[in-house]
Amino acid sequence: MRIVSLLPSATEIVYLLGLGDHLTGVSHECDYPRAALGKRKIIAPAFESSGLSSQEIDGSVRAFLGRGEGIYRIDLEALRAADPDLIVTQELCDVCAAPYQDVLEAVTHLSRKPEVLSLNPQRLGDVLQDVERVGEATGRLREAAQAVASLTERIDRVEKRAANAKTRPPVACLEWLDPIMASGHWVPEMVALAGGREPLGKVGEPSERVQWERVLSAEPEILILMPCGFSVDRTLDEIHLLTNRPGWEGLPAVRRGKVFAVNGHAYFSRSGPRLVDGTEILAHLVHSELFPGPIPAEAAKTVHRWPTTDNR
Repeated sequence: MRIVSLLPSATEIVYLLGLGDHLTGVSHECDYPRAALGKRKIIAPAFESSGLSSQEIDGSVRAFLGRGEGIYRIDLEALRAADPDLIVTQELCDVCAAPYQDVLEAVTHLSRKPEVLSLNPQRLGDVLQDVERVGEATGRLREAAQAVASLTERIDRVEKRAANAKTRPPVACLEWLDPIMASGHWVPEMVALAGGREPLGKVGEPSERVQWERVLSAEPEILILMPCGFSVDRTLDEIHLLTNRPGWEGLPAVRRGKVFAVNGHAYFSRSGPRLVDGTEILAHLVHSELFPGPIPAEAAKTVHRWPTTDNR
């Protein structure tokens, strides 16, 4: 079977099921596992974002979508060369991957019509079901069942240990820093599993823009910075977007030294198997007394200093 994956989380699922050799095309953001980097690129961004600030990225995205244009381009020649039997795509978010309708339109230009499997997870359980759906579509039901059983066991282990916590602190997770976006979909659920409560985000609903005053009034005891698509270091580059705001020093999380930059790109934004890693990371950050041990620097860092100006 020849498989094209148009979103990073699906690519991770394909490899989880042992189907990496069947993958003939991916998106430009498919970078895990590393073998995916060598695959044919089917998707390209409509604009280059690496040198832009969060505000500039947000403005560009809004401008494209406001004109009715997608922020991703499908390379039809590359798609034809990939000659897929199965295309895995999504309907969850036009900012996360090529819009579903664009994929269906591209398929009409292929001489051989592949099956199109669209993933639309809203919660952590939906992600596990997507592993099973990909397994069913690729004839890997046994491997999918084993993978889901292993992932579920890890989730249950976190939940059971976190149930022993003496407190469930408010844990605010920010998925964008300018404008500020509260967490959504599976992230508030991950926080709950880890023994906290998310005062801003809503389980199973899209992340939403919030005013800084709402962050202040939530009085988070732990603040997790997880901008969508950003690494830890990329997030730290823009910490001034928060530290310059009035009231920052008075936040309980700041006073307690409980502000963390995490790798949203790898462990929180993508609706794939590494969300379980993200849940384990959150558990350590929220209740280190129950979940001891180091976290890799690429996954999370404590923000120790509070710069008040942008010195870049």
